[in-house]
Amino acid sequence: MPGAPNRPPDIEPLAPPQDPTARRLVRRLGPMRVALHLDLWKGAPSSELMVLLERAEANFTSGDLVTASNNLDQLAIRFAEPRWPTMPVPFKLLRVEIPAPTPPHWNPEHALPPEEKETKRLARDAEKHRELARGTLEWARTHQLDLTDLVPCIDRAQATLAAEGPSDAFWTDIDGFWQSVRSRVPMPKSAGRSAPAPAAPPAETA
Repeated sequence: MPGAPNRPPDIEPLAPPQDPTARRLVRRLGPMRVALHLDLWKGAPSSELMVLLERAEANFTSGDLVTASNNLDQLAIRFAEPRWPTMPVPFKLLRVEIPAPTPPHWNPEHALPPEEKETKRLARDAEKHRELARGTLEWARTHQLDLTDLVPCIDRAQATLAAEGPSDAFWTDIDGFWQSVRSRVPMPKSAGRSAPAPAAPPAETA
């Protein structure tokens, strides 16, 4: 209509990988990349942490999904080590603490049928990613990174989760969000990288 303001086209998130294992890894690679940008690292996370994320990304890109998953498992455990600053909510959900051995019956879900255990696990995982996605959008807003075009994607995922639970439609939006985050949030720069040793001066000859 003449005189009407131009409405910018809607921007859809990137399509996630088709392989289910690769999609699950994208759900970890995206938020872990953001976690290592958090202010608690003062702009330079430890190289001990960064090397694990770098290896995970390299192995993911090369198709070695098993090793990439192992790299991320190690990073999640490292996040929980007491020597690092405490990560804020919701990114502390990325930590995996190694619990002390306990009898199986101490777990309140121990006696549940396997199908019900899996349903509860998926519900927890979905809620975790909803919180991590919202936390990522808030982090981007306060760090001059424009991810506002991805807000509708997460709004849609949240509505789907409330209406249907963690359905395929929910995970498609979540995985597309994290794939977009990986493409638009740069890799953090680590601290503690040692510079190459200078070349030794040539030996003096008589």
